[in-house]
Amino acid sequence: MKYERVLQRLVTVEGHMRCIIQMVEEEAYGIYLLHQIQATEAALNKTNRIILEEYLNACIIAVVCDEERSEREQILNLIQDLFEIATKA
Repeated sequence: MKYERVLQRLVTVEGHMRCIIQMVEEEAYGIYLLHQIQATEAALNKTNRIILEEYLNACIIAVVCDEERSEREQILNLIQDLFEIATKA
């Protein structure tokens, strides 16, 4: 997995969180706080997509390369579980 991309996104999330905390401490106007929270959620969602994409790519390669049927089925079940997790968010 390319953790550089994930780390970069998480640093962005951290910056958004610091801003949210500061805004709450300063009793910022609600709409500005909501915008910042939405930006944080978007950054987390992007991070989630990066991780999911990387993991799925690895799983698909494993399915294609693996000759054992039971192993392929296990990996395909894992991919289904990942999609279920991803669609709950």
